[in-house]
Amino acid sequence: MRSPRFALALPAWAWLLFFFVAPIAMVVWFSFGYKPGIFGTHANDRLSFDRYLEALSPTFFATFQNTLWVGVLGTVLCLIIGLPVAYWMAVKAPPERRGLLLALVMVPFWTNFLVRTLGWQVVLAPEGWLSSLLQGVGLTEGPLEILYTRSAVLIGVVYNYLPLMILPLFVAFDRVTAPLREASNDLGAGPASTFLRVTVPLAKPGIIAGVLLVFIPLMGDYITATVLGGAQGNMIGQLVASQFGTAQNWALGSAMAVMLILVIALTVAVAAAALWLVSLPFRLRDRLVLGPEPTASTAGPVTKEAAV
Repeated sequence: MRSPRFALALPAWAWLLFFFVAPIAMVVWFSFGYKPGIFGTHANDRLSFDRYLEALSPTFFATFQNTLWVGVLGTVLCLIIGLPVAYWMAVKAPPERRGLLLALVMVPFWTNFLVRTLGWQVVLAPEGWLSSLLQGVGLTEGPLEILYTRSAVLIGVVYNYLPLMILPLFVAFDRVTAPLREASNDLGAGPASTFLRVTVPLAKPGIIAGVLLVFIPLMGDYITATVLGGAQGNMIGQLVASQFGTAQNWALGSAMAVMLILVIALTVAVAAAALWLVSLPFRLRDRLVLGPEPTASTAGPVTKEAAV
């Protein structure tokens, strides 16, 4: 007897149910509760939205603005840096060396996330080697005062999450085979036009995947902000972690976590809608029209649309 078609997907669905859906549902449930006492963590015998109102404080909004600034700018920087690197690896680098290049991209993952971030704390310290080097060549007049600022957090997150941008971009560019680019060149398109109108559109799924892989975990990162940011580099992840750890207020921490999830989803939705609106004129201009070629009497002015 043949097994159902969805049988192979059951392990994945079970994994998502027990390790993704169930924990999020538990966090949402805790967010409607309260802290019962000085030694309690949560209670749900009285349900209310009070924890959400408590989370909507000036401190939360200020931290949210800082988190959104670091998240968006860090993702953009990762895209700007990772796109040419991934394109060179997939298109320009010799095929026999691409495996080595991918391994070099993965090297940072061979070290613990916290250890890598602590390494940047040593590098950016006022008495560190980078500060001494910049003073030695005359680029700075005094010690490097960048540690425990938002700029230090931005450097840390770009370093930590850049491989997550390069890998999906490499896969996307690698799938745009050479014959497609050669056909574009044969039809009169230059290198820049081929890249913008052929390579990038075909690699769009990889670009979207890279942006999501970087932006979503970056918004919830609290290790980088704790190690490199100090008071000026506070992020929402730190507030959530402090409520679960130091304050032992699981209800308030859960409300903050739910709000962070909603903010991330809303930001992604707004960015997708903005991208769709921006690309709409280009898609209308380049759309393929099936049918008889339009004439001046039936279709008005001649456009650049292709007719078959």
